[in-house]
Amino acid sequence: MYIHTETQSQLERGKRIIEIYTRNVILLFNNCYLEVRILDTKMTERFDCHYCKESLFGKKYILREESPYCVKCYESLYSNTCEECKKPIGCDCKDLSYKDRHWHETCFHCFQCKNSLVDKPFAAKEEHLLCTECYSNEYSSKCNECKKTIMPGTRKMEYKGNSWHETCFICHRCQQPIGTKSFIPKDNQNFCVPCYEKQFAMQCVQCKKAITTGGVTYREQPWHKECFVCTGCKKQLSGQRFTSRDEFAYCLSCFCNLYAKKCAGCTNPISGLGGTKYISFEERQWHNDCFNCKKCSLSLVGRGFLTERDDILCPECGKDI
Repeated sequence: MYIHTETQSQLERGKRIIEIYTRNVILLFNNCYLEVRILDTKMTERFDCHYCKESLFGKKYILREESPYCVKCYESLYSNTCEECKKPIGCDCKDLSYKDRHWHETCFHCFQCKNSLVDKPFAAKEEHLLCTECYSNEYSSKCNECKKTIMPGTRKMEYKGNSWHETCFICHRCQQPIGTKSFIPKDNQNFCVPCYEKQFAMQCVQCKKAITTGGVTYREQPWHKECFVCTGCKKQLSGQRFTSRDEFAYCLSCFCNLYAKKCAGCTNPISGLGGTKYISFEERQWHNDCFNCKKCSLSLVGRGFLTERDDILCPECGKDI
C-alpha cells in the first residue's frame, strides 16, 4: 500500500489520524490531506446472506450451522415466538424457555400478579405460569396438622385425601416424624408401629407378639392368622372349615383321620360335620350312601334289613338265610 503525504511536518500538525480497516479498503483521515487507495487484493469472494443473498459487508449477521444470515432473515426463519406478546424474540433479546415455550425477558411474569419470574421459582397450572405465592394461595393444599399452606416444591405426605408437611406427619404417641415408615391409623390419629403395639395391640396366644392387622379370634382368644394352624398338619385354618377336640383345632382331614368313625361299607371316615347323615347299628356305622344290600345293592336306608355275619341284606335277599 502507498500513502502520499505532503511533508512530515504537515502530518505532525494534524489534530488526529484515524485508520479504518474494512475487508479490502484502508482509509487515512488527516486535516491536511486525504487519499484513499484500494488494496491490491481482488474483490472476487462474495459474503452474502445464505437466504436472501444480499451482501453482508458492513452489516450485522448471525452464523447458523456455519452459514451466515442477515438479522432480518434469521429472525423470520429461526426466532421463537413469545408466548405472552406473540411477537418474535429477536437476536438482541434474551429468550427464556420452559417446556418448549418461549418468552421475552420482559414478558416472563406471573399470570396473576404480573411480577417478573426471571431468576425466581415458579409453578405451572393449566398452561399459565404463577409465582409460588400466587400458586400456593390458589392451588396448594393445606397441612392437616398445622393448617398452613404446603408450598410448591416442598415434600408432603398424603393419606386418604389429607396432606401434611413432612415435619408435621408425626406419631401421635412419640411425636417423632413418621416419614416413609409404616404407620397405623386409629381414631383419626396416626401411630408408628412400635407405639401402636405398645398402646393398643393384642398379643397372639401362640407367639405372644402383637397383632397389628387382621388376626383370628378362637375361643375368645386372639391369634395371628399365620399362627392359627391345624394341630395335626400345621396348615393355616383362617378362612377354612375346621373342628376341635380337647380344645385343639384340627382341619377336617386331620380330624377325620384321627378321630372320626370309619364307614363299615367304604372304610372311609364319617366326619358327621355339616349335617352329614349316617347309619349306626351294633357299634357299626355307614354313610347313608353306603348302607346297601350286600347282594343286590338296594339302599336300605329307612327299610328293614337282615344281617349275615358282617353283611347286611334286604329282606328279599335274606329270605333264604
